[in-house]
Amino acid sequence: MMKFHKYQGTGNDFIVFDNREGEVINDNAAFVRKWCDRKFGIGADGMIFIVDHPECDFEMIYFNADGSQSFCGNGSRCAVLFAKSIGIITSKATFVAIDGMHSAQIDQNDLVHLRMKDVNLVEEEEGCFFIDTGSPHYIEYVNDIKSVDVVKKGEEIRYSSRFKEVGTNVNFVGVGEDRLLVRTYERGVEDETLSCGTGVTAVAISAAREDLGIYEVLIQTMGGTLEVSYEKTGPMNYTNISLIGPALKVFEGVINE
Repeated sequence: MMKFHKYQGTGNDFIVFDNREGEVINDNAAFVRKWCDRKFGIGADGMIFIVDHPECDFEMIYFNADGSQSFCGNGSRCAVLFAKSIGIITSKATFVAIDGMHSAQIDQNDLVHLRMKDVNLVEEEEGCFFIDTGSPHYIEYVNDIKSVDVVKKGEEIRYSSRFKEVGTNVNFVGVGEDRLLVRTYERGVEDETLSCGTGVTAVAISAAREDLGIYEVLIQTMGGTLEVSYEKTGPMNYTNISLIGPALKVFEGVINE
């Protein structure tokens, strides 16, 4: 029997395992696909394994629902809250993910502040952007975000000749009064998800003006509100990037396998 925990961060949901004892094979793509299936499994956008690491508090091994690996911002926030629940950390954490070392802090309101990797390249073409924030993201601003067929258009871009080999996540962005509105087609889920942490981070960076300095951007996803803060230090240089938002435990259970 294997105990699992279900977490969500603004509707981006994950199956989480404490795998410090190695009870689960954490490189089994078939296992990931089986249990992330929403009809025949537990159902999730991804799966997280927490394991020991000699140089930091823990390592997060993350899989998309299709069994592929990537970095996940919302998954990382959930992993940090889970690490607190099992006594690995208190309020501050350092951990390793597929894209390197990260740090995080849980504030008094249980919001998780996740430090993202620096960004030093923003590609822009015909008003659209391509930014890698640990995972690759294509960004297109639209006039009516509610009417966008996210799956159809997202799939067309994700499998286009430019991105077909490795794929990309696709974000559609509307401009609200005090925040940006974002809907995301996620590579590895191959569908629209309620929220994507690396996606909203990329969108926030795409919205930067020419002025250097500190930016704080509110993002409204289908699953809730996130905040991204960062410092623009050069024409394409962004540092001190933080993804800020809630993460919640939904339930726990046992897999008999």
